[in-house]
Amino acid sequence: MYEIRIDPLSGLRAIVAAGEAPSPGMPLLAPDAPAPAPDAQPALYTALAAGGAHEVIVNHPLPVTTLAQLAVEQVRAAVEVWRERMRAHARAAYVHLCVDEQPATGAASTPSQAQLYALDFVPAVVARERERFSAHAQRTMGSNLLEDLVQEEVRRRERIVAIDDEAVLLCPYASSAPYALMLAPRRRRERFEDDGPSGAALLHDALSRLARHFGESPPLSLWVRTAPRDAERFCWRIDIVPRLAPAPGLELGAGVHRNDVAPERAAAELRAA
Repeated sequence: MYEIRIDPLSGLRAIVAAGEAPSPGMPLLAPDAPAPAPDAQPALYTALAAGGAHEVIVNHPLPVTTLAQLAVEQVRAAVEVWRERMRAHARAAYVHLCVDEQPATGAASTPSQAQLYALDFVPAVVARERERFSAHAQRTMGSNLLEDLVQEEVRRRERIVAIDDEAVLLCPYASSAPYALMLAPRRRRERFEDDGPSGAALLHDALSRLARHFGESPPLSLWVRTAPRDAERFCWRIDIVPRLAPAPGLELGAGVHRNDVAPERAAAELRAA
């Protein structure tokens, strides 16, 4: 089984295997997860029940290992399943949906799949973003932070990779890794799971461009950032980060990312892919 432990120095939460090794395929979160026994020093050692839900969503019945191997309509169908499953957990404090892909390595390769985590808490990184959205709205008499950012990026054109009727694809100004991409809706919507454009066609385009640029789909992680429950100011987006090198000590120890490929250069190369 798992439990959620709170780091006494940073206050961050980690989902940790407790006791014997969990069985293969065991979900990290469960609605009936037992509460751990309290420690004699709760100010230093705090553990909580790993409550919530954890789902594995196979992206397509075909034995493909990357979303880039699918046709655009098949990616649209996969994204609609993501949104359906996210809506099923509307009571969660936060729903995190992510996809981790590795290059195909033969018959034993894992099929392309998404992981959904319906959390009982709002992760610190999401809470900080929620605060920045609220602060921006207060400074600008109600404007939306991501909507304003996308409009300015479109005006400058330096980091734009592609645009369609639903969304904008760009290399973020402070990209956390080489060839990192962000997909954002052209018109703000707080929650990805709500009805409306999903950006699925542009997501397929983004993954196809990465595959063409590198000669094959690189190992990557992508995730949907959606509004936490009860958030008044937010806007969804999809982040795509190729995993081209192990995370260095600067990132792991200080939370500061190193990127040796300027996002302006990356955007130009991906536009040409």
